[in-house]
Amino acid sequence: MKHPFPFSAIVGQDDMKQAMILTAIDPSIGGVLVFGDRGTGKSTAVRGLAGLLPNINSIKACPVNSEHFADCPEWANVTHKDTHEIPTPVVDLPLGASEDRVTGALDIERALTRGEKAFQPGLFAQANRGYLYIDEVNLLEDHIVDLLLDVAQSGENVVEREGLSIRHAARFVLVGSGNPEEGELRPQLLDRFGLSVDVASPSDIDERVQVIKRRDAYENDHAAFMLRWQAEDAALRDRIVSARMALKDLETPDSALRDVAELCLNLGADGLRGELTLLKAARAYAAFRDDTHLATSHIRATAALALRHRLRRDPLDDAGTGTRVERIVQDTLGV
Repeated sequence: MKHPFPFSAIVGQDDMKQAMILTAIDPSIGGVLVFGDRGTGKSTAVRGLAGLLPNINSIKACPVNSEHFADCPEWANVTHKDTHEIPTPVVDLPLGASEDRVTGALDIERALTRGEKAFQPGLFAQANRGYLYIDEVNLLEDHIVDLLLDVAQSGENVVEREGLSIRHAARFVLVGSGNPEEGELRPQLLDRFGLSVDVASPSDIDERVQVIKRRDAYENDHAAFMLRWQAEDAALRDRIVSARMALKDLETPDSALRDVAELCLNLGADGLRGELTLLKAARAYAAFRDDTHLATSHIRATAALALRHRLRRDPLDDAGTGTRVERIVQDTLGV
C-alpha cells in the first residue's frame, strides 16, 4: 500500500496549505473548509496532512485516545495506565455513514454472543484529539450535520438510545471540502469552521507541468519520491512542534487586538467569533515564522482565511467576498 502523497510536495495552493498548518499549530482555531474545483488537491492535502502531524501520547486500549488515565470513559473499562505514541488520528466521515457509525451504538456482536450491553465507539470517538475529514461536506445529510453541530459546540458526544447512556470527549479539528457548484453549506455548520479557503485550478503552464511531473514521479518512482519529500515533511513537522511551544510565550500587544477588532468591525463580520479566530490564526502564523510578538503583518496575512466565510453576502458586490476582504484589509491595516 502506497503512502499518501506528501503534503510538502503539493504544488501551489499556498492558502490551503497555510490554513492546515495553522490548525496543526493551534487546533482550537476550529478547522478548515476548502471549497473549489474538482482535482485541485483538496483531498490530497488532507491525506498528506496525516503524515505531517506529530504523534500524540495516548492511554493504551482507550477508544477515545485519552492522554491521561483519568480522562478514559468508564464504559471503556480501561484498567492499565500505560501510554504509547500513536499517529494523530485523521478520520474520514463518508457521506453515506449512518448515525450509529458516526456516534457509536450498541455492540450487537457482544450482545448476542455474551449477553452483554456494551458500547461500540463510532467515528467521533476515533477522531478525538485529531482530525475529522468530510469530503463533499455540502452534501452531508441534515441529521448528520445536526450531530456535528452538537459535538462541535460541546466537545462531547452523547449517545442516549437502546438502553445506553454514553458520554465521551469528542474534540477534533473539522476539515471539510467540496465543490460550490454542488450546493451551499448550512450557515450553522459554516460558522463552525475556523478558516476557509477557495481553491482553483492553476492557470500557470509551468505550475501545471510541475503538478504532472510530481504526480508521475509519485506513481512511477515511488520510493525515491517519498524519500525526498518525507524529509521535507519531517522538517515542516519540526517547525509545527516548535511553533506550538512558542505560542505560550508570544507577546500580544493591545495595538494588535485593536487592529483585529477594527478590521472585523469594518468588514461587518457577524458576531465576535471572527475576532477570536483571527487572533488565534495570526498568533499561530507569527509562531510559525519564529516571531516573538504579534504584529499587523501577521493579522494581514491571515485575515482572509479567518473572515472570508463570516461576511454577510452583498448581492450588489460582483467582486466576491474574497476580493472584498482584501480591499477592506488594505484600507484598515495598510498594504
